[in-house]
Amino acid sequence: MREEERIVITGVGLAAPNGSNLTEYRRAILNGVSGVVPYEIRYFGPTVAGVCNCDVLKWQSRRELRRGTRAGSLSIYCVGEAIADSGLDWENVRKDAVGVYIGVTEHGNVETENEIYQIKQYDYDCAYWSHHHNPRTVANNPAGEVTLRYGITGPHYTLGAACAAGNAGIIQGVQQLRLGEVDVALAGGVSESIHTFGIFAAFNAQNALAKHDDPTKASRPFDVDRNGIVVAEGGCVYVLERLSDAKKRGAKIYGEIVGYAMNSDSTDFVLPNAERQAQCVSKALARAGLAPEEIDIVNTHATATHAGDIIEVEALRNVFGASKKTYINNTKSFIGHAMGAAGVLELAGNLPSFDDGVVHPTINVDNLDPECEIANLVLNEPKEIGSVRYILNNSFGMVGINAVVIVGKYDE
Repeated sequence: MREEERIVITGVGLAAPNGSNLTEYRRAILNGVSGVVPYEIRYFGPTVAGVCNCDVLKWQSRRELRRGTRAGSLSIYCVGEAIADSGLDWENVRKDAVGVYIGVTEHGNVETENEIYQIKQYDYDCAYWSHHHNPRTVANNPAGEVTLRYGITGPHYTLGAACAAGNAGIIQGVQQLRLGEVDVALAGGVSESIHTFGIFAAFNAQNALAKHDDPTKASRPFDVDRNGIVVAEGGCVYVLERLSDAKKRGAKIYGEIVGYAMNSDSTDFVLPNAERQAQCVSKALARAGLAPEEIDIVNTHATATHAGDIIEVEALRNVFGASKKTYINNTKSFIGHAMGAAGVLELAGNLPSFDDGVVHPTINVDNLDPECEIANLVLNEPKEIGSVRYILNNSFGMVGINAVVIVGKYDE
């Protein structure tokens, strides 16, 4: 493949419940530190959640914060961190050649709930409805807020792809770079889900909301006693560039996007489909020109729902069942389910494996569900495997959407 078609990661900016940059985040994961804490939200009451503690005012003024949205604020923070990490000479970067591609599971619910709550104080008199409502809730808002803050005049999209949205953001960035539409892609996903009571109430109504006396043990994918999702907020944005441009400026390269795929289940509103997931993974492998046994780490999407975890493991067994060197892990056990940010945060948690050769574990697995057994599932303690060449990140979401991204260790 020509250098101008090879796409590499040159910057990482993230906000996770257990870290506000990649170094903090990776350290927390390898040390078994959970970011899930007790949480309470109006109307629903006490629960648990993955809560971010990043300093959003590092990259945004108080005025911008008041006018904008939580999803926009997390996006601005992650983009600021990613640009700084990339070493780009931002002042001299052509802003019309920069694209912003932010994936979300949902957007606008937080703002709408807040504004209804506010006018309740005025007996629901709509004269008190915020004039900021429309720009806050339009679907392109998170990516649009980024362009306003950083003076970007290239294309921006907010991609709605349920909990596969983070991977969808990466895929869109790769495609736009290969088409020559942009020279720099700011690609990833964000979630502000913990600020809407509706998502907690809805998962609870589905019997899919995690409960545990110890919040740090509430997110427990693959465990026989798992009882649902821990809702989390967060975000992660990558700076993506063509390899030729990255080499020209001597950029640090975290990895190369070597394969990707998306498809649809077309079977159920909520329940995933093992056959379609396996097809998506196989398509990504074929695009990358890789055999299953060449993948060193598969990071699972598993959310700790009973059926979802079993179905995903079935799909992965179908693809990787014969591989003796593919290790399987899960990042949600540390941070909960960050919805639109899930895939990109989980990929970030594994990227340092290219350097340290360590596979981070799935924590909180006290009693592995026999239906979730799969070879080389790394549980509770990190595993040193020496060399890591390829990482596959698996994501899927409601209404039957699947997205897979494969990242390779950069090699000239």
